[in-house]
Amino acid sequence: MSDYVIAPPVPAALPIRGSAQMFPVRRVFCVGRNYAEHAIEMGSDPTREPPFYFTKPADAVVVLDADMPYPPATSSLHHEMELVVAIGSAGSDIPVAEALKHVWGYCAGLDMTRRDLQNEAKKTGRPWDMGKGFDFSAPMGELVPAKGVDPSRGKIELRVNGEVRQTSDLSKLIWSVPEVISNLSHLVRLAPGDLIMTGTPEGVAAVKRGDLLEGTVEGVGGVRCRIV
Repeated sequence: MSDYVIAPPVPAALPIRGSAQMFPVRRVFCVGRNYAEHAIEMGSDPTREPPFYFTKPADAVVVLDADMPYPPATSSLHHEMELVVAIGSAGSDIPVAEALKHVWGYCAGLDMTRRDLQNEAKKTGRPWDMGKGFDFSAPMGELVPAKGVDPSRGKIELRVNGEVRQTSDLSKLIWSVPEVISNLSHLVRLAPGDLIMTGTPEGVAAVKRGDLLEGTVEGVGGVRCRIV
């Protein structure tokens, strides 16, 4: 007899480049407004205010170039291209100098956003959950081990139907990857399986059904999905 009254959900997981094994996803944290130009286009001051976070459910992750269904209740679905950090070892109050030791690997990802719902939530002071944490809202590419990856620099770019929509460099992150890990670990105990989406550069815009999204992070890899 099962110990559960219903069948447990299948664990969310990321594919690993060159391996048949998978990386289990525990939680997905996202950093808001972490590129100055994007902060400006969102109407905010791009100074180094303390990082702030929102989350997506683990099962929002979409992998293996799978299609992303256009979500309900929106007419303004936006792309946000990001570097994703996968945590491999637990820690609280992690010093910045020790932060990268807790990283298992990296991948390219998309923080898909129901912008109209998010904007309405901002106006009313309500949570962003339904603007950010909806089904299939986190397409991600293959995970690559951290060894040999420098998250402090490298081109990050998104093309929609072959045309460049977002392009920048990881060196333009307001808060670097080690700083984000350290800061977040002072708010929660980071654990193996946690993912951190580190923020998007400028150029976010709406997509429609049929659009093909292809993103790359230099030295890490790509993410690809079609909106259907």
